[in-house]
Amino acid sequence: MPTLDIINQEKKNVGTINLRDDVFAVDVNVPLVHQVLKAQMAGRRQGTAKTKTKSEVRGGGRKPFRQKGTGNARQGSSRSPLQPGGGQNFGPQPRSYEQSTPKEMIRGALRSALSDRVKAKRVLIVDEFKLNAPKTKILSSLLKDKLQVNQVLVVDDRNSNLELSGRNIPNVKILRTEGLNVYDVVRNEWVVFTKRAVEAIENRLAPTS
Repeated sequence: MPTLDIINQEKKNVGTINLRDDVFAVDVNVPLVHQVLKAQMAGRRQGTAKTKTKSEVRGGGRKPFRQKGTGNARQGSSRSPLQPGGGQNFGPQPRSYEQSTPKEMIRGALRSALSDRVKAKRVLIVDEFKLNAPKTKILSSLLKDKLQVNQVLVVDDRNSNLELSGRNIPNVKILRTEGLNVYDVVRNEWVVFTKRAVEAIENRLAPTS
């Protein structure tokens, strides 16, 4: 069972916490993480690329030249894909790139990603973030100077001052516990949880059987 120190905003130890083995100390399943990550990235694609077919291009209603006697190949429309300005054959059409992923696969990939961060000693547990007002400068100083983390994912329950303070800080991502996902865990070097966030994550990711 991994045991981590709980620190305050000044990076002083205020206690310890035991993390669940079945959430933060599982064997890392790299293929599963890759599959879920790929599905998550595919779901973010807009899928709005579109080209016009022959029937959608404006004009081309009149036969461009007579059928015989010109020496050219016969043409029925100037909007044929064979003509300049014509439609396109087999071009992209609007579509959805979303991939259906079972919820238990997503939870399993999250457990693997979090376990990897714990093994790499890239997880910090903060008792709570106390911000009296939304101040970007204060949070930036807290993360860089006090906690000494960069490229960091901060996870907490509803904390509006924290969320508003971190919106414009480069290399900082603020998420609520219900929004925790594989992509943000993998792409950030550090993960910072509050104590209450750890409890919520364990309740969410604990195996059902």
